[in-house]
Amino acid sequence: MNSGRLLRLAAVTTMSVALVSTGATTAALARPMAADGAKAADVRVQAVDLNDPVKKDIAMQLVSSAENSSLDWRAQFGYIEDIDDGRGYTGGIIGFCSGTHDMLELVEAYTATSPNNVLAKYLPALREVDGSDSHEGLDPNFTKDWKTAAKDQAFKNAQESERDRVYFNPAVSRAKSDGVRTLGQFIYYDAIVMHGDGNDGTSFGGIRKRALTKAKPPSQGGTETAWLNAFLDARKWAMQQEEAHSDTSRVDTAQRVFLNAGNFDLNTPLRWKVYGDSFEIS
Repeated sequence: MNSGRLLRLAAVTTMSVALVSTGATTAALARPMAADGAKAADVRVQAVDLNDPVKKDIAMQLVSSAENSSLDWRAQFGYIEDIDDGRGYTGGIIGFCSGTHDMLELVEAYTATSPNNVLAKYLPALREVDGSDSHEGLDPNFTKDWKTAAKDQAFKNAQESERDRVYFNPAVSRAKSDGVRTLGQFIYYDAIVMHGDGNDGTSFGGIRKRALTKAKPPSQGGTETAWLNAFLDARKWAMQQEEAHSDTSRVDTAQRVFLNAGNFDLNTPLRWKVYGDSFEIS
């Protein structure tokens, strides 16, 4: 489960993406490959999905815009802080949390490949604080050592591997089972990142269950547009149940913008806003 970080200021990468002025339009410029309907199924056979390296990188940039106020997701391996959301320390490219088990699993995976790493000594403390917001046994040097570990390629590899195992792969698999394309796969991924892959009312399973009361996924005969709108409505409700997640702009002025434009394949260029900041991937 991830923290769904609060707004933080961070530098935007100057490579192939640009932060545009807050006055820019949030309408997605890309045209969908096919409208939501009968011909869309033919397009799905040919279209790449979120596993495609280019699409996956777009997904990471979109998440980073909400989690770190930056499109440079690769700059976040060393990020770590307690954002006072009840989950202890939040760190890394996807917001692994000391209070929600995934940070413990990350350090365990890292230690399995690099036994003498600088974070290995914190494993007993991470096991003790799991499920709480406590820093006991971690302070005062855990954050410093995390940043040191982030310079190690093995730790970066562990973060990407755990991201895929815990969040990305389950999200894409479930989205494909529901018959949704790249945008829907990203919508599922972002939901699992923030809410976790559980079945309670505000986790991914509960969100999907709530959406099923309003619409059916394409795999059950529903339309993609109606289903994703119902899912985003349920996602907003879940976010609003917790103060740390109550800003729903990552849904309202990002994901919903792409959906309203019919951009089911998440084609670029993309323009969106999160927390009032405007972003563009060209």
